[in-house]
Amino acid sequence: MPKILKKLKSILTLLGEFWSFMRMQKKWWLAPLILVLVLMGMIIILTEGSALAPFIYALF
Repeated sequence: MPKILKKLKSILTLLGEFWSFMRMQKKWWLAPLILVLVLMGMIIILTEGSALAPFIYALF
């Protein structure tokens, strides 16, 4: 269990630093790009072994 908490803490730290960077540098246009990349990555990972994989890969 401590490994999971440690990994979660590192992810939250990374998100906090990214948010701080966007706020300080006024780079708000980065948020939609990162969000789309994360969502596409999640879709690819979650559908990797399913019958939907050929349709997902057709997008690229």
